[in-house]
Amino acid sequence: MATGADQAVGMGLVGFSLLLFTYYTIWVIILPFVDSDHVAHQYFLQREYSVILPGIAALILLLSVAHSGGIEYSHMPQS
Repeated sequence: MATGADQAVGMGLVGFSLLLFTYYTIWVIILPFVDSDHVAHQYFLQREYSVILPGIAALILLLSVAHSGGIEYSHMPQS
């Protein structure tokens, strides 16, 4: 059973993920249909970053998984 701290951290991560997903969805799907002089555009980054930032995040994720796998592989007993 999870402790109260574990549940709080989990709910925080779920809340952050929901906020990030909502922001990205509005930024990528809805904002291109809004006039470029609308006040909503000041709260979002330029559209080029909608491709660059997920690419960087994917690269960091892949490198982290490869690094973790490399560490596990190097600590395996040799047969």
